[in-house]
Amino acid sequence: MMENDRKGAERLARAARGPRAVLFGGGMVLLLLFVYFLGEPEKAQSQSPPKGAPANQAVRVEYSAAVRADVPIYAQGLGTVQAFYTVSVTPRVDGELMSLGFTEGQTVKKGDLLARIDPRPFKAALDQAVATKAKDAAQLANARRDLARYQTLAPDQLASKQTVDTAAASVAQFDAQVAGDQAAIDNARTQLDYTTIRSPIDGRTGIRMVDPGNIVHAATPTGIVVVTQVQPIAVIFTLPAESLQPVRAALAAGKVPVAALSRDGKTALGEGVVNLIDNQVDQTTGTIRLKSTFQNPENKLWPGDFVNAKVLVETRKDALTVPSAAIQRGPEGVFAYVVKPDNTVEARPLKIGIDTGSVTIIDSGLEPGERVTTSNQYRLQPGAHVQLVNPRQAKADAAKSAPPVAPPATAPARK
Repeated sequence: MMENDRKGAERLARAARGPRAVLFGGGMVLLLLFVYFLGEPEKAQSQSPPKGAPANQAVRVEYSAAVRADVPIYAQGLGTVQAFYTVSVTPRVDGELMSLGFTEGQTVKKGDLLARIDPRPFKAALDQAVATKAKDAAQLANARRDLARYQTLAPDQLASKQTVDTAAASVAQFDAQVAGDQAAIDNARTQLDYTTIRSPIDGRTGIRMVDPGNIVHAATPTGIVVVTQVQPIAVIFTLPAESLQPVRAALAAGKVPVAALSRDGKTALGEGVVNLIDNQVDQTTGTIRLKSTFQNPENKLWPGDFVNAKVLVETRKDALTVPSAAIQRGPEGVFAYVVKPDNTVEARPLKIGIDTGSVTIIDSGLEPGERVTTSNQYRLQPGAHVQLVNPRQAKADAAKSAPPVAPPATAPARK
């Protein structure tokens, strides 16, 4: 009986705990909702702007004014540096190469000694030709004396006409032999001169192709050394065919300047002038070749190197310009954010001309002196307030805000 009473009491307790648990849970939820909604007005009040503050914060932007200036217009192309003259020095006679008169990479002048071939065989040939001429000259003198005697005896019928004619023929024969001997002497002297090889141009020697002691031949294809003239030097470059007429017009007006830059376009290598335009357009590439000359005083241009060439084809006088960074492009065309007197911006449609990379020519849409933004345009929209920052000041502020560079760590000294 007591066991049944205990079980009945437990069932009643569990039944009583069920409603209380539900009521307790519901009360907790209501309490949390009350606290949440009670804190929302305070949060909204803390996030709302203070009284008198502007609704839109001003955007810091760099700016520049539209100004009139003379704008140089360039045509750019890729070119190759070539030696102004290139001479492959080869022997003109056969013989032993006795010595070289240069060191590899040396700068030589026209007429400087480059190599010497054994001259003894050619000196002997010259001496022989001189001796032959002397012998024939003596015979010519004797023949002339005989002719003079016969001509003296002929009026008295002491010498026949045939004898006189034979003596005259002998004089003519020996005279021709002497002339032939002189030609042989000139040829032998020329061959002897060929044993001394001199530089035909001012230039720079390359790597020697043969060493002293070798037998060289006049027909050898390799030669002794190559001399290239690098002062002045030439640059042959290509431009799009569309640049042909502007360059021709510039050449008709006078000298056309051209600048040579390194392949990355950052280093100036020299300034020269355009010499000529090739006589035909390359139809496969749609380009035209041009040749220019550079004085190259510091040897910054070197044969075989690739360079970028910039040709000054025109200078646009008194053009209205803005920095190219101000130009924006949208669905409706080209525009720029123009700063109004109240420091708000408007998107002004523009008609632009040539973009030189740093500045853009404005054909219409701006007046001189109007200010345009050159940075942070992605944060702007028409009517936005801006805070104007001078570009120099912006760079100075960026430098001040940059974190200091830590000194390089040093290794601890070994004990």
